[in-house]
Amino acid sequence: MELYRKNNLDCSRITTQNYSTSFSLGVRMLNLKYRPGIYSIYGFVRYADEIVDTFFDQNQEEIFQEFKKETFIAIERGFSINPILDSFQHAVRRYHIDRELIDAFLYSMELDLHKTSYDPLLLKTYIYGSAEAVGLMCLRVFYADEPDQYDRLVEPARKLGAAFQKVNFLRDAQDDFENKGRIYFENIDFNHFDTETKARIEQEIERDFADAFQGLKSLKKEVRFGVYLAYIYYLRLFRKIKRAQPSQILKQRYRVSNPKKMYLLANAYLKNTLNLL
Repeated sequence: MELYRKNNLDCSRITTQNYSTSFSLGVRMLNLKYRPGIYSIYGFVRYADEIVDTFFDQNQEEIFQEFKKETFIAIERGFSINPILDSFQHAVRRYHIDRELIDAFLYSMELDLHKTSYDPLLLKTYIYGSAEAVGLMCLRVFYADEPDQYDRLVEPARKLGAAFQKVNFLRDAQDDFENKGRIYFENIDFNHFDTETKARIEQEIERDFADAFQGLKSLKKEVRFGVYLAYIYYLRLFRKIKRAQPSQILKQRYRVSNPKKMYLLANAYLKNTLNLL
């Protein structure tokens, strides 16, 4: 079983590396003991996301319901023949990840199968499940045996997840709108996306980043650098999008270049080491 578990964890780790070089670099900045849990969570959420965002030539509803059912069977049994789900269930049981967080995440993924527009309440629900709940799963890995610390950091962790997700909405607007017909922001007409509307969204994201940073600074040192690295990557991406004209949002997908990432890594390391956050 030890070899089986290692093989399954390797699948989650490779999935993380293949799908997100930035996130996988952040994970490698965490203390070694926290990495397996984060890899396991990422593998799970990535596979769920792939079902609703990629497999358009398949019966996505049927596949998603099978995936959802197999997830909870794996958690109940403490075992799965699916390596990604086996890795995830092991993390759920080891770090006491709440069922409510898993339910919320899967509900948001399921919304992507049917919803193309969101009112304020449903959007809040979607962001909680798709991003905030995932952040709280990671926070549980960091503080599995420190409930008081976990509770203290819940709100900043949620704000960080919300900021990341809203940046993703702007980054992926072209694909979401033109290829999938999705608009996550309320009362947005991307055919007439103006400066005022863009600025209003950006102000909301700025507040989320600011609130999240207050909690980030008080993370234990073993994990703070990795989380801070993800934070500054997204903040730099956000600032790049912020400088863009509204008309450009639907013409390209913005990213942070690899040389810039290396610069941010070095700068983040220096600030974290010298406690300058």
